[in-house]
Amino acid sequence: MRLLLVDPDPARAALVAEGLAGIDPLDLHRTPSLNEADLLRIMPDLVIIACDSPDRDTLESLREATQNNPRPVVMFVDRSEPGRAEEAVRAGVAAYIIDGLQPSRVRTILEVAMSRFQLMQQLRSDLAKAQSDLASRKTVERAKGVLMKERQIGEEEAYAMLRKLAMNTGRPIAAVATDLLSFHGVLKGDKP
Repeated sequence: MRLLLVDPDPARAALVAEGLAGIDPLDLHRTPSLNEADLLRIMPDLVIIACDSPDRDTLESLREATQNNPRPVVMFVDRSEPGRAEEAVRAGVAAYIIDGLQPSRVRTILEVAMSRFQLMQQLRSDLAKAQSDLASRKTVERAKGVLMKERQIGEEEAYAMLRKLAMNTGRPIAAVATDLLSFHGVLKGDKP
């Protein structure tokens, strides 16, 4: 397992490293601050951030660094201000542990964080697919409406026309519907 440990305090970093004992294989990289270049260079399976108290700059750096390269992130903090845990979760932290850095707990916390991250990634993927499917359906419905109006045909016949055109061109029906709507707009004189 490739881990990136972000901590400016060597003593605290040593406690985290002690909690990682027994993980085999372990490829541990340490850095005093987090940036996107380190994430791209190291490509860790998990990021561990340990600090006194996360400030807004730290959380913004985390958000920017993991935006294009999402990774499970565990944050151990000595103290926290009200609302900071929610900000951390919104920045991409899978586990936010306040005053709980005990070597015996580190491994279990990492396992839970990785599982939670994978679950959240799956939920995000499912949501994006559902939104895409809904948008495609809306496009197909609009295209059917255009065909029905322009050709004076029923809904089933309009759908059959779209489906046949999609099959003949080897393209998804939503792409054909999008093209039809674009061409219809041009022919009507709508501005692109």
